[in-house]
Amino acid sequence: MSGFWRGKTCLVTGATGFLGGSLVAELLDQGAQVVALVRDMVPQSRFAATDLAKRAKIVRGALEDYAVIERALNEYAVDTVFHLGAQAIVGVANRNPLSTFEANIKGTWVLLEACRRVATIERVVVASSDKAYGDHAALPYHEDFPLQGRHPYDVSKSCADLIALSYAKTYSLPVAITRCGNLFGPGDLNINRIVPGTCLAAIDGARPVIRSDGSPVRDYVYVEDIVEGYLRVAEHLGDEGVVGRAFNFGTGEPVSVLDLTRRTLAAAGRADLEPEVRNHAHGEIQAQYLSSALAAEKLGWRPGAGLDQRLSQTFLWYREHRHFF
Repeated sequence: MSGFWRGKTCLVTGATGFLGGSLVAELLDQGAQVVALVRDMVPQSRFAATDLAKRAKIVRGALEDYAVIERALNEYAVDTVFHLGAQAIVGVANRNPLSTFEANIKGTWVLLEACRRVATIERVVVASSDKAYGDHAALPYHEDFPLQGRHPYDVSKSCADLIALSYAKTYSLPVAITRCGNLFGPGDLNINRIVPGTCLAAIDGARPVIRSDGSPVRDYVYVEDIVEGYLRVAEHLGDEGVVGRAFNFGTGEPVSVLDLTRRTLAAAGRADLEPEVRNHAHGEIQAQYLSSALAAEKLGWRPGAGLDQRLSQTFLWYREHRHFF
């Protein structure tokens, strides 16, 4: 630990989410004061189920409420913002695009406008996704690829990224963007995602369900590696060539859904279980994975371990916390 975060005051939106809880824990452990924006308290989340909710300062409200955001930034003299709050589930976005656009697009411009008007702000990190790139024939994604989302979730992230870049360019707001692959790891409560669902199926001795045909290819990144990436971006926001830039964070090891499921079963010691492939999924891109060369060059970031080791670590958490589900 460098000591960079000691004494800093950080607003974290999306603090009760999967990634948000891990980021809040790391910031607190490194000596930062954390102000958490909370809309709904999720009892099983890392934020609520551990001591994080007692160690952080909590502001109740929605991303889209400008008065709430500006008050939080001003009253707590926030210097650093990590904007993780979003509607992050692709299936929900397909069913209800309006709420996704409200949270992900309006929520971003509300937050950035408040940051522009509050004098204490020194750095802003906007969490995005590889989905912002949309469908491209050439892979892996590089940061200079055009943003061309077509499905509701993808479009919401493309728009939010462009809004963030406009605030950096037009108003010199010290903002940078993180674009990550699919997250997994301890604390993910969304059992519809492939790693949590497979871990729980393995514990119960049941066949895991794959909603697609198993062929879509993705980049799966361990949550603690992404937390480290977010901190690196914020710490380097004073460096030349970082403000107004996006950074990809991936493993360089894209795998199919079927392969990931089987590797998760192997990590759980249940390679005997055969996945049930239902082929019902729609509205998703066939292949998405990232080049992280820029993050390695500018930030010194690389994943801390390989996929199979991270899957083993993740399974142990689900086995210990089966009672949450």
